Amino acid sequence: MILDRLRLPAIVTAIIIAAAACSSADSDSNDASGGGTTASVATDAEVATASASFTVVPGVQTVTATDARPGAPLTLVSPDGERLVTLVVDEFGQAHFAYLPEEHTTFRTGPGAELPASSGTTLPAGDGYTIRDESTDPIEETEPFEVAARDDVPDETFYSSQTLEDGFGYITMRDGVKLSAMVRLPDPEVYGDGPYPTVVEYSGYGPSNPEQTEPGSMIAGLIGYATVGVNIRGTGCSGGVFDVFTPAQQADGYDIIEVVASQPWVLHGEVGMVGLSYSGITQLYTASTRPPHLAAVTPLSVTEDAWQQLWPGGIYNSGFTRKWLEERDAQAAPGGMSWTQTLIDGGDETCEDNLVLSNQNPDFERLFRGLEFRPDDSDSRDLSLLVGDIEVPVYLTGAWQDEQTGPRFATMLDEFTGTEHERFILFNGRHPDGYSPLVISRWYEFLEFYVAKRVPRVPALLRAAAPAYFESAFGAPGLGFEPDRFEAYADDEYDDALSAYEAEPQVRVLFENGAGGEVPGAPQARFETTFDSWPPPDAEARTWYLGPDESLLANAPADEGADSYEHDAEAGDISFFGPRGYELMAPVWDFDWTQFDEGKGLSYLTTPLTDDLVVAGPGHATLWFASEADDANIQVSVSEVRPDGIEYLVQSGQLRAGDRAIDEDRTDEIQVEHTYSADDYAPIPAGDFVEVKVGIPPFAHAFRAGSRLRITISTPGRNHGAWLFANPDYDGATPDAPSRVRR
Repeated sequence: MILDRLRLPAIVTAIIIAAAACSSADSDSNDASGGGTTASVATDAEVATASASFTVVPGVQTVTATDARPGAPLTLVSPDGERLVTLVVDEFGQAHFAYLPEEHTTFRTGPGAELPASSGTTLPAGDGYTIRDESTDPIEETEPFEVAARDDVPDETFYSSQTLEDGFGYITMRDGVKLSAMVRLPDPEVYGDGPYPTVVEYSGYGPSNPEQTEPGSMIAGLIGYATVGVNIRGTGCSGGVFDVFTPAQQADGYDIIEVVASQPWVLHGEVGMVGLSYSGITQLYTASTRPPHLAAVTPLSVTEDAWQQLWPGGIYNSGFTRKWLEERDAQAAPGGMSWTQTLIDGGDETCEDNLVLSNQNPDFERLFRGLEFRPDDSDSRDLSLLVGDIEVPVYLTGAWQDEQTGPRFATMLDEFTGTEHERFILFNGRHPDGYSPLVISRWYEFLEFYVAKRVPRVPALLRAAAPAYFESAFGAPGLGFEPDRFEAYADDEYDDALSAYEAEPQVRVLFENGAGGEVPGAPQARFETTFDSWPPPDAEARTWYLGPDESLLANAPADEGADSYEHDAEAGDISFFGPRGYELMAPVWDFDWTQFDEGKGLSYLTTPLTDDLVVAGPGHATLWFASEADDANIQVSVSEVRPDGIEYLVQSGQLRAGDRAIDEDRTDEIQVEHTYSADDYAPIPAGDFVEVKVGIPPFAHAFRAGSRLRITISTPGRNHGAWLFANPDYDGATPDAPSRVRR
């Protein structure tokens, strides 16, 4: 296909004049008590107190008590004397304060404990907190202490005084917590004595595991970089209590960068970051804290808003995200990672001591399952609100159909306002494709420019070894690095090469990835284009209308009408995988994409396209929607139906109709965002039509001449891979009469 023949409008804005579906989702949310009990012990400001016999360690929006009496009730008291929450000390003498209920409540701690969620808050920073043991006579109370904010940074000497050597060790955070770290220096016989360009990989998986190297660090090591893998607090051998993307972890990222950058073996005194998925997401959080010695970040296959990852469109993701949280809970538990026991058996007392505090890790899957509505505290974990603070160069890649982290990463690409050097590579594909050849070639190039600060040239040995690695990873022969793009520049012409690089467009979009080579499914694109920014600045908005007889029209139909469909309760539990299930690295997945039964969804098709049409950007469907119940889960999908009858899923968006309130600050003509606030939630009046706008996440897709564009409206499910949806079942009874759609 000749690229300059393509038109580049923004995505469909589908205007629908009525809609259908069914009842409200079962919330199954935890109330503020979290399974605890209201405290019965009251205190008087005049009651005599004694010095606390337990130890308190304040941190970033957290505080931990240790050496306390097992079973003792420890009460956190605010600077103005309000009793906030009481935690019952576990059998190891520990209690960790991070979440507060709306009203004072007592909670037990330890394995399986519940904490406030849906109506609670995180512990705010502040000076003058105390902790009391009100069961003693006299009451034991600590001296006032300060709970730090994320950006309360210690003196530079705190970082420069720490020494890291080749091999396994620990990095101390500002609150004294020690995080396990694995330093791997390049072979001096191959790469010299250093200093070396250095990158950090930081996650809750196993980046500090001495027995195994994470992919990002492994590839960086092959090109002569020193690598430092660090486990987030509460995972691996790291101290502290596990949580998900908290300000404390963000502050830890800052501390890690500054300690590593101060080491004498680090080239230029600055470090980069690498990693995909978990270790890609942590890069963005870390960079938003603006460590002075961070050189650049390369986040691959990331998400955007942690709450919407768990509740896409306000509907619980009962598939991948639920499973991911359960796995994090299991691996963060004491002994949850086998390699930590190997270190303990070898005499690592720090690891052994750190794992004791892991008994304070709550059940986060259960905790976050209660967040039916988006809490205000989610803003501190919403990357779309944080990436504007990033000042260093950013190389970010993602797939529109990422089966794990989803497509919302692309909604924040225009929020990187603090850096002038972004590189975004966007493509159709899957979660692991961030390490595919076309992506990793430019990743290497980026690291060479901004971390090593040299003209990028792929080493001959690496280029020769790459095909075997890529074939083992992606199941296709003949894959390798792109040719060096700056070979015309001499080694001493780095500044000129960098200027040429920075003059290139910032956005590269790969089309029809998986169809560009001889092996079906191999990560090779058929064609590509570039833009100066995303969404494409010159794109032209395009609207299609729902018409009669399943038609999708360029102009509004002359007559109104109504279509209907019934709720499909089972759809949310059905993925598009066949009998083999989810195979992460299979070249071609085993698909079994089941259509909705007759009457269970609505389908609208254009006439065959007369020309190729590229649709690029976000979109939304405006529906006039009526339901027999007081709510409904809605899914709007975009697909291409080829002349041979083969259908390709392009993108889909979901929304619980009760969450239809628009976030005006983040919504424009094409992209639609919702507040998901408990205050804004509104049931659907019985039998009445209401306007519901369902956002369709960004994508870029070439619809070929002769194909038809399809819009499908249905209950969420059936056309995703790892994502599933907790659709309501109406106590097992589906309404007899279908819902209605006006058009």
